[in-house]
Amino acid sequence: MAHEPEHLTVALGERSYDIVIGDALLGRAADYIAPLLPSPKVMIISDEQVAAHYMAPLQAGLNKASIASQPIIVPAGEASKSFARFEWLMDALLTLQPDRKTTLIALGGGVVGDLCGFAASVLLRGVPFIQVPTSLLAQVDSSVGGKTGINTQAGKNLVGSFYQPQLVLIDTDTLRTLPARELRAGYAEVVKYGLIDDAPFFNWLEAEGDQVLGGSEPAMAKAIYTSCASKARIVAADEREGGVRALLNLGHTFGHALEAECGYGGELVHGEAVAIGMMMACRLSEKMGQLSADVTQRVEALLGHSGLPVSPRDVRASWDAVALCKHLYADKKTESGALTFITLRGIGQAVVSKNVDVALARAVIEESIA
Repeated sequence: MAHEPEHLTVALGERSYDIVIGDALLGRAADYIAPLLPSPKVMIISDEQVAAHYMAPLQAGLNKASIASQPIIVPAGEASKSFARFEWLMDALLTLQPDRKTTLIALGGGVVGDLCGFAASVLLRGVPFIQVPTSLLAQVDSSVGGKTGINTQAGKNLVGSFYQPQLVLIDTDTLRTLPARELRAGYAEVVKYGLIDDAPFFNWLEAEGDQVLGGSEPAMAKAIYTSCASKARIVAADEREGGVRALLNLGHTFGHALEAECGYGGELVHGEAVAIGMMMACRLSEKMGQLSADVTQRVEALLGHSGLPVSPRDVRASWDAVALCKHLYADKKTESGALTFITLRGIGQAVVSKNVDVALARAVIEESIA
């Protein structure tokens, strides 16, 4: 029996939208989607794996409300966030003759959400879109806040736009088919919210993290709600990352460098890269005199206990320090060639550190891969 869903609002004035979190939502998605549609025509972008499980129930629910839907399926995996796949997607969309009242729906994880959102931001110079995230990582992070984009050879998410959805519809039942590795990857982003500004939440994860990953519905619901509430609050305060929103990038500067060096393949998924990146950010914070070693040990214990990698050596034996350092400069927070990192002063105390000495960052990299 479905429970009454919980609602959050991302407060952005006339661009405000709701996050709806609950179970058994796909079949009744039209209850939330229909009132937002400028016309009863949608195009659903998904990947092969997600579509096999959830395209039919979503379409059936929309059909009951006389909403016409057309699916477009992309290959699963980070490689779909490419210029080539983006061009293919735009051609596929235009072949279906959308108009400016056509709404795109992203049904999938972070890759589908980022790709669909970017497509919506430029298709006919902007059409509405809705996020229906099906991975834990997308539910707690990438579906909320309007960041869209694709990857390039120069780095991750370097081409994209800020473009807010009309709605984020989170059906927690979709996590039942999520591979364990992807669940752990999403959990890394959950831990991130505790580290940024919510020490009590981090403490709760230390006590109840096994429940979250073990399939306890109340624990998972609390983790998702708390994470979304944190992100909604930060995005409302700083939509385009001029200040506090940068804190959401904790672990991402090092993590993106690792992803780029791995070629965005299956060797290292995004949440795993963030977990390693957060550990490296802790070690950088120690070197900068901001953080005590016992805090680093707590973070490593929580991440490691969940089965996440905590060192680049957990992924592969050999890394190129020079190449990793070069990737750091592709980070979007870099200004005039000066490195910016999100560092920690304690659990729940993340700060933006500008003009970080590259020698310290390089030392963290060299020690982490030694």
